[in-house]
Amino acid sequence: MHIVIIGNGISGITAARFLRKLSSHRITVISGESEHFFSRTALMYAYMGHMRFADLKPYEDWFWAQNKIELKKGWVEKVDFAAQALHFATGEEMRYDRLILATGSKPNKFGWPGQDLEGVGGLYHLQDLERMEAFSPGLQRAVVVGGGLIGVEMAEMFHARHIPVTFLVREDSYWDAVLPAEESAMVSRHMREHGIDLRLGTELKEIIDDGQGRAGGVVTSDGEQIPCGFVGLTAGVHPNIGFLSGTPLETGRGILVDEHLQTNISGVFAIGDCAELRRPRPGRRAVEAVWYTGRMMGETAAYNICGQRVPYDPGIWFNSAKFMDIEYQVYGDVSGRPPEGHASVYWEHPDGRRSIRIVYSRESKQVLGFNLMGIRYRHEVCERWLSEGAHIETVLANLSAANFDPEFFAAFEQEVVAVYNLYEGRKVRLKGRRGLSSALRLLRSAVTGKPL
Repeated sequence: MHIVIIGNGISGITAARFLRKLSSHRITVISGESEHFFSRTALMYAYMGHMRFADLKPYEDWFWAQNKIELKKGWVEKVDFAAQALHFATGEEMRYDRLILATGSKPNKFGWPGQDLEGVGGLYHLQDLERMEAFSPGLQRAVVVGGGLIGVEMAEMFHARHIPVTFLVREDSYWDAVLPAEESAMVSRHMREHGIDLRLGTELKEIIDDGQGRAGGVVTSDGEQIPCGFVGLTAGVHPNIGFLSGTPLETGRGILVDEHLQTNISGVFAIGDCAELRRPRPGRRAVEAVWYTGRMMGETAAYNICGQRVPYDPGIWFNSAKFMDIEYQVYGDVSGRPPEGHASVYWEHPDGRRSIRIVYSRESKQVLGFNLMGIRYRHEVCERWLSEGAHIETVLANLSAANFDPEFFAAFEQEVVAVYNLYEGRKVRLKGRRGLSSALRLLRSAVTGKPL
């Protein structure tokens, strides 16, 4: 059986690796973007000079032949599902028995005048990085549009090369649909402290042609004209499925799949950013363009193709990122606009660069989520508390078990407990960080899965 995977991102490559572990089927991975799999989330570090492009490849180039995974570099322009054939831009054709669509995302464009000029691009593909490199020499200013994670990354990239950056965010508070108000203000303050010209409540109206088909500046919703030589469009992404229009494949925002990641066409699966779950799990979105969900989808698809019926279950929501030099982790249900029944204990360090938020139910006191800025918590411990519906006071009493910062870093669990006690009028006592067996038992239980 010949299994073809279109897309060599984390979802497609994980599918290929697990297909090889589970079978001896012929496997071909197709990508027009790059010859070999690379870490997309590390593209920024290549631009900033922290890593070479070769360092972004998790596997040596010989890995693929050794594991009998064929690589094909080329763009698929059309899929003939009836004939089970792929048609390439070069005119070539390839047949398949099973097909996995792992085509990823494309940056959003909203019809801005000038959005197709030279010197305008996103930050998703390897070609986007190459475009940034090409326009960086002599660049006097860059403008970044869009208030999400990719926008901060692009701003940091230019900043690392001492290129002035103006960052346009249409919301009145940075990423306020995701970050609670205090964390949003922290990130905004942090960017400005680093010299980023952050413009909140400001939208892009037009990109100005410099007279030679290149970006020469932007006009904002306030009517201000800002000269620049590069415009980064980072206002979100959407599933890369345009080349599949007009086919029998059922799509919505993405390619519609069931719980086994099967499309409406037999033998065709979709995974990663391009997949849209028909019935997502409670509390999860139908399309989730996140690294770890792409990896989980790749593994799940491989099992199902090899005859082991495994439903896709992403588990408890988790994400991590970096706002310049503030690390960010979130577990569970933390919203920028919390519902009526949610309460939270929030502590922020006086330096304004570290914070801990624990969200819980006002009624049941069940812990619902964790939001960490500049502080690391153990994934296993947080997930265990969330999956078991632990009481907020149980969590606070054992909070030292979650701390994942290095040994000699300062710990702030006592401050968090003090905030909760003041807010709720309680007297919760922290079970200390050193020499107390209860916190260690909780950690061991979370890691091993054995009961306390």
